[in-house]
Amino acid sequence: MLLTDLLTPGRIRIPFRAEDKASAIRQLVELFAADAGIPQPEDVLRAVQEREAVLSTGVGNGVAIPHGKSAAVPHLGMAVGLLESPVDFEALDGQPVRLVFLLVGPEAEAGAHIKALSRISRLVRHAGVREKLFAAHDADDFLAALEEAEGA
Repeated sequence: MLLTDLLTPGRIRIPFRAEDKASAIRQLVELFAADAGIPQPEDVLRAVQEREAVLSTGVGNGVAIPHGKSAAVPHLGMAVGLLESPVDFEALDGQPVRLVFLLVGPEAEAGAHIKALSRISRLVRHAGVREKLFAAHDADDFLAALEEAEGA
């Protein structure tokens, strides 16, 4: 599974503006739902918020991966926002977040969900990959950088 298979240009927001973590998550859920044709984004938002309440998904190095599982989502998918101004995400390293990967899917795809989370975490652990993603000017730049990272 490639992360680029879970993402479309319509699910990437650059530049992305949010006042705080809650706003960033809400906007990405709405972006994902609109592009994926999900009529009830509230269910998806609730699932992601419930997961976020357990432990922050700010994984460090300016990256967060909020995620959740919802029956409203037919297939695993992602949305991404590259924040114009970093926001506090209560990240593990205490640093504000610039890049937010939203990952959502149905309960039936729990295994794929975990694999995708792991793949994102592994990729963004590399400073060079993060820098290329942070430098993206638009959705096409971002997808190209992600595709390059996945091919490496």
